[in-house]
Amino acid sequence: MTTTGKRSRTKTITLAASKDIPFDRLVLSQSNVRQVKAGVTIEDLAKDIERRGLLQGLLVRAVVDDDKKPTGMFEIPAGGRRYRALELLVSRKRLKPDTLVPCILREGGLAEEDSLAENVQRVPLHPLDQFRTFLTLREKGQSEEEIAATFFVSVQVVRQRLKLASVSPRLLDAYADDEIGLDQLMAFAVCDDHQRQEQVFEELGSPHERQPWAIRRRLTEQAVRASDKRARLVGLDAYIEAGGTILRDLFEADDGGWLQDAALLDRLVTGRLRQAGEALCAEGWKWVDSFVSRPFDATYGLRRLQGEEIPLTAEEEAGRERLRAEQAELEAAHADADELPDDVDARLGEIEELLEAIERRPLRFEAEDIARAGAFVSVDGDGKLRIERGFVRPEDEPVADVEIEAGENENEQDTSSGIAACDKTDPDPVSSGDETDEENNQQRSLTDRLMAELTAHRTVALRHVLGEQPNMAFLAALHAVTLRCFYHHAQDSCLELDLRCTGLDAQAPDLGDSRPARAIGERHDAWIRTLPNRPEDLWDALMAFDDDSRQALFAHCIAGSIHAVVERHNRRPRAMAHADRLATAVGLDMNEAGWKPTAANFLARVTKAQILEAVREARGEDAARAIEHLKKDKMAEQAEELLDGTGWLPEPLRRPGIADADLNTDIEPEALAAE
Repeated sequence: MTTTGKRSRTKTITLAASKDIPFDRLVLSQSNVRQVKAGVTIEDLAKDIERRGLLQGLLVRAVVDDDKKPTGMFEIPAGGRRYRALELLVSRKRLKPDTLVPCILREGGLAEEDSLAENVQRVPLHPLDQFRTFLTLREKGQSEEEIAATFFVSVQVVRQRLKLASVSPRLLDAYADDEIGLDQLMAFAVCDDHQRQEQVFEELGSPHERQPWAIRRRLTEQAVRASDKRARLVGLDAYIEAGGTILRDLFEADDGGWLQDAALLDRLVTGRLRQAGEALCAEGWKWVDSFVSRPFDATYGLRRLQGEEIPLTAEEEAGRERLRAEQAELEAAHADADELPDDVDARLGEIEELLEAIERRPLRFEAEDIARAGAFVSVDGDGKLRIERGFVRPEDEPVADVEIEAGENENEQDTSSGIAACDKTDPDPVSSGDETDEENNQQRSLTDRLMAELTAHRTVALRHVLGEQPNMAFLAALHAVTLRCFYHHAQDSCLELDLRCTGLDAQAPDLGDSRPARAIGERHDAWIRTLPNRPEDLWDALMAFDDDSRQALFAHCIAGSIHAVVERHNRRPRAMAHADRLATAVGLDMNEAGWKPTAANFLARVTKAQILEAVREARGEDAARAIEHLKKDKMAEQAEELLDGTGWLPEPLRRPGIADADLNTDIEPEALAAE
């Protein structure tokens, strides 16, 4: 028995026909759903069509009249941007009006549906495919400039895409699989070492740990920023010439990048310091000490020689005047400019450096002084060599001076304040003449007991008279403290004033680069140039000073004796209370002194709760809430940005009685909440 049945049949799909239609028979359709302009401009698209032709045909429908009869025209529901680009080429006579345009002719259905389907069904190119394609084009011989011109992007964009394509293939696969995002991939691109990239990828195992800032920090933790004073001293060109490499971040501001070979940089810095030291030794100095950062108290207890300024030659004076004239001319020519041209700005910088070199040329010292003294070589905050000549150690002082000091007072201790470690030259022993011999003979005719009684009466009388003359008492005190500050082991005052200055470098190693420390050093050097070289001449010099000069010198000397450091073993609460009252009286403002909270000097060294409290005080609760989810390192970095410009200070640095209302609390925390 057989059975029969109908076999099912699958309907065959018929594709829409393609047809070449003259351009002047095409019109735009009102059914095109694309209304918002986005992506490549019509201008760029026209250039691309002119270069390589039309890569994708237009979708068209026949235009019919009221009787449903074809009119010979065709409307375009999908492909309007391509049509506009062709239209632009026709208007520029780069294309004939009757040029045949490849089209796909649609019939049936709705034009709006066709337009929507063509745009929705299109799958955008994954960014990684673009990165790799740019790399392929370069490998096939196209330059970065040619690739940029072809795809109408900047050269910087091409370099960024090529940089991303050069990241470890393992990380590119992770990006393709959505394990990491574009921000993380850009962070990994800061380093060219695939092995190191993969190592950091493994170390930051969980997605929430792979924050861009954390990736960059791990990849650059062994590197040195180009803005570091060591890098500025050596120079990037010299570092690269010596074989060093620099990491650059094409996606964020990096201040010149990171020097990857820190050991090489240190060797180059040491070489520069050694070279400068050898030049000083060639001048005849007994010793030279070199530091990358000279300790603030390195010169304490040393006597500084007073050198003599070397007059400028006529040629040097003429050169200085030419530089000043050129400087004035350039400044006048661009007085109304909002921003100086690069070449003008560079030239003004050169002129300033040349003038500064003229003003700070080395002083002249006596040969015998050079033979017993030394010099310091260090790197200042701007990355320039700082050379300080003319410091005498106690053991190198002339023997005669030491014997005089021991004979006058065996129990006397060194109470030199050491402010900026500058002391004036000790006097030579006073030569004895006939008058001195006669006076000594008279004194020797009296017993020690009688001499003590007589001078005790004189001392009491002198105390009384001086106590009734405030101006002269001030002068006597000024004389005594100036001797302590500027003249090594000088014994030229009858006042028993003890002026000490404790070194602070152990508490703050970077203290010497601070704004107040530099100002103290400059002020001290200015007084050295003003005061006489011999301590026995000091009294007459002070008598000749006006009141303002005396008060300024007294303030400078007394200020060097302040010790308001809170130490674990010696907290001194009553002294600290006085320091607060003194700070209030003089109007101390640590913001004006240049201190501001950073991750390095404060925020990363306290707890997260203290960081949030600081932000809360300065910026408000919303700002603190915006960063409270971050890990401590990132929180410290964000807090540094938030606190910048607010005037916020930690409690030990505040003026007593400062109110939170004095802080700048303007903020838009929403920008941080998403991080």
